[in-house]
Amino acid sequence: MFSLLPHHFTALVIGASGGIGSAVIQQLLSSSQVGHIIAVSRQPSRIDNPRLTHLMLDVSQEQDRHALKKELAAQPIHFFFNAIGILHDDTQQLFPEKHLDQLSEENLAKTMYINAFVPILLLAALKDSFKGSHPAVIASLSARVGSIEDNQLGGWYSYRASKAAHNMLFKTASIELKRLNKQSTVLCLHPGTTDTALSKPFQARVSDDKLFTPAFVAEQLLAVIAQRTPDDSGTFWAWDSKPIDW
Repeated sequence: MFSLLPHHFTALVIGASGGIGSAVIQQLLSSSQVGHIIAVSRQPSRIDNPRLTHLMLDVSQEQDRHALKKELAAQPIHFFFNAIGILHDDTQQLFPEKHLDQLSEENLAKTMYINAFVPILLLAALKDSFKGSHPAVIASLSARVGSIEDNQLGGWYSYRASKAAHNMLFKTASIELKRLNKQSTVLCLHPGTTDTALSKPFQARVSDDKLFTPAFVAEQLLAVIAQRTPDDSGTFWAWDSKPIDW
């Protein structure tokens, strides 16, 4: 599966109960190279496997990030996959803004916090599990709309900004982690439009050939990751293994 990672490596998947997160776990479990998977989510896991440990934690909360850090106890993590993110929330009247007059301080802050701040705070909390001399691949879901260079349509202010911030934070972390572990590889990933709850309200204009199943996306993203090396650390890739401009 991953030529740079050892046999029976340890994986940590955040957002494990979501569509992409659970599909990534299924793909990992299909490989004998994976020794142990630690799955973290707010909801119970639907996957039962002796190689899987599920932790019900809300990593958007500082105390739960601390609990995860304590649980890991600085054990080496070889593969980290972050699948958490927010685009809309009907209960909080949060939705992608098409116009300036739809912006609100509350929704900007919420989107930025979940999509950018939580992933990097989680990385900071678990730093001791990534530093050292072991191979460590750190992959986090971003989105093509977070590319400033690629923005030709406008709209989706808070989501675009949060993913651009996510990318900058992980690019910056890649530089520090390289000093702490020369075998670290930090990647930002665009999964494409995936048939999950996150994209459900926005699928009407997506053609069938551009709407991907979580299983397809998981397979594609893991293939993209498998092709990368520490020399690629701090880069941004799409599901089809094509690089994306910042």
